[in-house]
Amino acid sequence: MKRETHLSLLRKYWGYDDFRGIQREIIESIGAGHDTLGLMPTGGGKSLTFQVPALAMEGVCIVITPLIALMKDQVNHLRQRGIMAAAIYSGMSHDDILRTLENCIFGSTKLLYVSPERLGSELFQTKLRHMQVNFITVDEAHCISQWGYDFRPSYLQIADIRRICPDVPVLALTATATPHVVKDICEKLSAGHGFAVYRMSFERKNLAYLVLHAMDKRTELIQLLRENGAAIIYVRSRRHAREIAEHLTEAGLSATFYHAGLEHAEKDKRQRDWQHDRVRIMVATNAFGMGIDKADVRIVVHYDLPDSIEAYFQEAGRAGRDGQFARAILLYNHADESKLIKRVSDTFPEKDYIRKVYDHLAYYYQIATGDGYGVSREFNIDDFCHKFNHFPIRVHAALQLLQRAGYIEYTEEQDNQVRVKFLVTRDDLYRLRGENPNEEKVIVALLRNYGGLFADYGFIDESMIAHQCGMKPHEVYDILKELSQKHVIHFIPRKQVPYIRYMQRREDSEHILLPPAVYEERKTQYQERINAILRYAKSNDKCRSRQLLEYFGEQDTKDCGQCDICLSTHKTDPLQAQQQILSLLSDRKRHHLTELFRLQLPQKEVEGALSNLLQEEFIIQKDGFLMIP
Repeated sequence: MKRETHLSLLRKYWGYDDFRGIQREIIESIGAGHDTLGLMPTGGGKSLTFQVPALAMEGVCIVITPLIALMKDQVNHLRQRGIMAAAIYSGMSHDDILRTLENCIFGSTKLLYVSPERLGSELFQTKLRHMQVNFITVDEAHCISQWGYDFRPSYLQIADIRRICPDVPVLALTATATPHVVKDICEKLSAGHGFAVYRMSFERKNLAYLVLHAMDKRTELIQLLRENGAAIIYVRSRRHAREIAEHLTEAGLSATFYHAGLEHAEKDKRQRDWQHDRVRIMVATNAFGMGIDKADVRIVVHYDLPDSIEAYFQEAGRAGRDGQFARAILLYNHADESKLIKRVSDTFPEKDYIRKVYDHLAYYYQIATGDGYGVSREFNIDDFCHKFNHFPIRVHAALQLLQRAGYIEYTEEQDNQVRVKFLVTRDDLYRLRGENPNEEKVIVALLRNYGGLFADYGFIDESMIAHQCGMKPHEVYDILKELSQKHVIHFIPRKQVPYIRYMQRREDSEHILLPPAVYEERKTQYQERINAILRYAKSNDKCRSRQLLEYFGEQDTKDCGQCDICLSTHKTDPLQAQQQILSLLSDRKRHHLTELFRLQLPQKEVEGALSNLLQEEFIIQKDGFLMIP
C-alpha cells in the first residue's frame, strides 16, 4: 500500500491534512502484515490507526472492545461518514447477529466491532471462518493482562480467534500499560513471530497535574469551578455523584451527574447536554469517559482517590485534548488513605465469604448441586443483597472473583435491545400520514425493516433507523417515545441488566477453589497499585508529570514546571509575579482567586505579590474575587 492511499482516506473521510504522533508508523506496520502494539495516551488518536488501514485493505477488520456504549458511538460516527460499520454485543437478537455476520461475509462491512464476551460463541466462530478478515484490532489491550489494572477474563478468548485466523495480523492498542503489562500483552497475543511495538510519549505539556490538600473538599471544589470551561469531577460512588452535583447546583453552578445505574436514555441525554455545553460540569463515576469526544475540557478533578495510577492517568487525560492549557487536580486529605486501604478488603473479601455468596446465588436461582451448567439469569444485585443481607460492593467483588475462577460469567453491561409493537392497524397508520414528517419517516423505516410488529414485539436497531432516516439516534428515540405516548406503538427502551451464567455445574461450596493467580497474586497487585497512588498523592519532592511518566516506563523525563511541586520550588522575580497578576486583571473584570493557577507561579510568590498589590491598592479583593479598581 502506498502512503498516499492512507493520506487520501484520512483527508476524504476525516478532513485531516496529515497523521500525527505515531499514527503513520502503526498504520504502515499493520498494513504490512506485522503484529503491532501501539502505546498511545488518551486523546492520541488511536481509533484512526485501525479505521484508516481497514478502509485501505480488502476484507473486514474485527475490532474487539469492552464497552458497548463506546462501540455503538464509534459505529454511529463511522456510518455518518459513509463508512459501513457494525457491532455485535450482548442483548442483540439472534436474527440481528446473524444478519450482521452474514453482511461481513458478503463484504458489505468494513469494520465489525465485537464485545469480548461474544468471541466464544459458536455462531460467531463459525461465521468468522467464512469472512475475509484483514486484521484484528484489540482495543484496551491491557485488559488481557492479569497484571493490568482492568483485567477481563473474556479477553483471553482472543487466543481462540487467532487460531481460527492464524495468518491475520493483530493490532493491540492501549493508553495505560506499565512495562510489565506491555510484555504480558505481547506474550498473550503473539502468534510466535513477535510484536512491532510503537510508543508515543505519554507526556502532556499542556496539562498541569496538581494535588491539593483540602480539609473541606466541597468548599475547595466550588472555588476551583468558579472559572469558566467544561469540567469533569470524578467520584467513587453513585450516591456521591448525585450529592456533589446537587451541592454544585445549589451553589449556582451548572452541573449534572452520570453513573452506570441511570437509564440508557437518561445517560445519553446528560452526556449530550454536557458535550454541547448546555451543562458545564459533569460529576461522574468511572462509568463516564470512555470514548467521550470533547476536546475543550479545561479541568478534571478527582474528588475521591482512584485505586490506581492507571485509572487516574486515563481519567485525568480527558482534560485539554484541544492542546490548550488545562488542569488535572487531585483533592486529598488524610481520611482518603484509610478509605483507599479499605478497598482492598472490599475488593478481595475472605474466601469463606465468597463461598457463601456462591451458595446464596444457587438458593436465589434454586439451582441444585450438580445442575445449572449453561443456565443464564438476570441478576438484580439490590434484590439479592436484600434477601441475603449482603452489601453490594462485596457481592460484586465476590462475583468477579468467581468469574475469574471459571465458575460463573458475570456480565455487568448486558444491554437489552429496544422493542417495539404497533398498537394500531395498518389502515390507522395511513390515516396518520402527513401529520409529522419525521414520525412518518420512522414509521416507514420500521415497516420496511421489521416484519410482524403488528402481531408481537420486535427488536429494533435505533442506529440503523436513524441512518436510514437521516437523523441522530437520540432523535429517533424521542420520536419513538412520542409515538408511544400517542398509543401508536408500545415502545420498550433498552436497559442495562446484569446477567449471571453458570459456566460449570453447581459445586458444593467447600469444593470451590480460588487459586493464587485469581486471589492472592491479584490481591498483592491491587495493594501495590493502591500504594502507588497514595505515594503520588502524599509526595512533595518530585514533579508530578515525571512521577506519572516513570510509572509507565519512561526514563528520559524532565520537570514540567507547572505542577504544584514544580511551582513550589521555582523562583520568580517578585516584580514579574506582580506584572503577571496585573496582566490577568487588565480586562477590569472580576477574577476569582483560583484563576491565579493560570499564572503557573509558585504559591508563595503569588501570595507575596498579591499582598503587595493589595497593600498598595493597585487591586482590590472582595468575596474571593480580585479586580483593578
